[in-house]
Amino acid sequence: MKNMKIESTEDTPEVVMDAKNGFILLAGKSYPEDVEKFFKPISNWVDEYLQSPKELTEIVFKLEYFNTSTSKKILEMLLNLETIVNDGKQLNVKWLYSDDDEDMKNAGKKFLSLTNCSFELEKY
Repeated sequence: MKNMKIESTEDTPEVVMDAKNGFILLAGKSYPEDVEKFFKPISNWVDEYLQSPKELTEIVFKLEYFNTSTSKKILEMLLNLETIVNDGKQLNVKWLYSDDDEDMKNAGKKFLSLTNCSFELEKY
């Protein structure tokens, strides 16, 4: 399985998806004009990864801002990846937020409440 890297733009986040190491990163701002088009390759990669996930998968979110459409895509991705836990593997989610960004901290808490993932909120 190939790794995937998407460089950040003004309105899309940096995305790193490393199958060999079981690592996913979304960092930056996410308010793409066409959220379906942007997240389609990410969703496809996750679907393929789920065919043979690592014993430990780590997802790191270091988002500065995201819109409602992105929020839905993040939740879909987390719920999809959550199936790893049902197969006896470990899924760790790290939600990084700026020290003074209560909105991003609260967004992380919301995702925590909506999933059964091991979820860590951490200031950066």
